[in-house]
Amino acid sequence: MKEQELRSILSANLKRYRGYRKLSQAELAEKLEISIPFLSDVENGRKWISPLTLVKFAEALKIEPYELFKPAESLPPNMSLALAKWGDEVVEAVTQTVKNMQDYYLEETSPGD
Repeated sequence: MKEQELRSILSANLKRYRGYRKLSQAELAEKLEISIPFLSDVENGRKWISPLTLVKFAEALKIEPYELFKPAESLPPNMSLALAKWGDEVVEAVTQTVKNMQDYYLEETSPGD
């Protein structure tokens, strides 16, 4: 994969996840304590970000950093639509489901049973 392709994926994902969170560029820039022009340059592939800034972007967007580098086609279209429409609710439901599964597994495998 070439650098420009990676920048393109990153910029598209930043825009997409910012949209899922219903954040304007100004709102996201404020959360990240960066300038709006810098955010715009990153979203348009003109600037690159440091690993620390990448982590800050992911935290602000409530995703894992690696998700910013996943090509769009790796998400099913219906998943993208659901995230756009119910982003926070979907994340909360998935998080709760994973927690419930972990709790169940821990109960089933705890010593002394």
